[in-house]
Amino acid sequence: MTEAALTSYAGDRFIHDADAHIIEEPDWMVEYADARTRERLKPVFVASVKPGEDSLVELWRKRHADPARRAKAEAEIMLTKNWSALGSFVKEDRPRALDLLGFKSQLVFNTFTNHYLYEAEHKDDLDFAYGLARAHNRAMVDFCSVDPRLLATTYVPLADFERSKAIAEEAIALGSRALLVASGCPRGHSPSHTGLFPVWAAAEEAGIPVVFHVGGGGKLLDPAYFENGLPPVPDFHGGAENFRSVDYMAIPFPPMQTLATMIFDRVFDHFPRLKVGVIEQGAVWIPGWMRSMDTSFEAFRRNEERLQKLELRPSEYVRRQIRATPYAAEPVGWIIEQSGAEVCLFSSDWPHVEGGRHPIRRFESSMDGVSESARTAFYADNFVDLMGRGLDGVPS
Repeated sequence: MTEAALTSYAGDRFIHDADAHIIEEPDWMVEYADARTRERLKPVFVASVKPGEDSLVELWRKRHADPARRAKAEAEIMLTKNWSALGSFVKEDRPRALDLLGFKSQLVFNTFTNHYLYEAEHKDDLDFAYGLARAHNRAMVDFCSVDPRLLATTYVPLADFERSKAIAEEAIALGSRALLVASGCPRGHSPSHTGLFPVWAAAEEAGIPVVFHVGGGGKLLDPAYFENGLPPVPDFHGGAENFRSVDYMAIPFPPMQTLATMIFDRVFDHFPRLKVGVIEQGAVWIPGWMRSMDTSFEAFRRNEERLQKLELRPSEYVRRQIRATPYAAEPVGWIIEQSGAEVCLFSSDWPHVEGGRHPIRRFESSMDGVSESARTAFYADNFVDLMGRGLDGVPS
């Protein structure tokens, strides 16, 4: 047994991490962009983690090279967050960080770029939108190339059917382990449109999932909700721009609507082996959403041929094909009881502050009465089911 195995955060429990991140530098995509895209790239807005912290990137780089500070970062692997975390943006350090975390793999997402990608595909210049996605995808795959346990997510805009098919196939050939798509509606057509079937077919054939992530749903709330005549409410980082109670209530809306539309329009009948991950968008909403879809199914199927043709009840598609990550503050035991043991996935959100210092303990605190088999499904088996061949090459 290695030293890392003895001292890792996960300890003896076998865990796959369904949500981890890199912390992008403002110019992180430049070297990966094609020439026509590169000249139009703007710096990635990174101040949303902590205002002003982006100016300290080079300082953090020097600190990571300092043996004393490195030792401290290793000793405090779950306490040190964002750019100060070991391996958060220096890819060569990430394998050591993963050893100390003790997770068998991490599904890796960007931190700041989803909004940029979403906005680009909802504007008129699709050359730039798809060029931006390609730069993102190359950067993600390169970062994750240092360790087979790091599973790169790659972005597929859904604005243009032919281009979407092409970039999905390119991403898979590049080494993508999951196709990241917006959880909000594409511009001008439904996410269930038959023109997008080649994207789902490419993922299904490759044996990798399609995933949603928070930040990919567009503007969640009318800003007027925050004009309440009261002082600004601070978020997790002490600012007022990222993640607050009212934002939290809106986060599930895009995946709820998008997935319901895909279910009702029979996408999952056409692609019964396609798996979808709903990542960092919570899961406490899932039991009520499943019941609501079943209620809609019963109420409208008399007059809707598409519902009459469904091979399963809507909630059964969720259990068969959709997996989601609860937030650590959510009652995961109750969610498992209500939605089924197949649905929920462990996630750390590392190295983000929102993931907390001890997500395992927080999840465990709500799982009294949950069977060991259901816990194993939560920590590992459901992720294996979601990822399929996306886990090829990951050490067992």
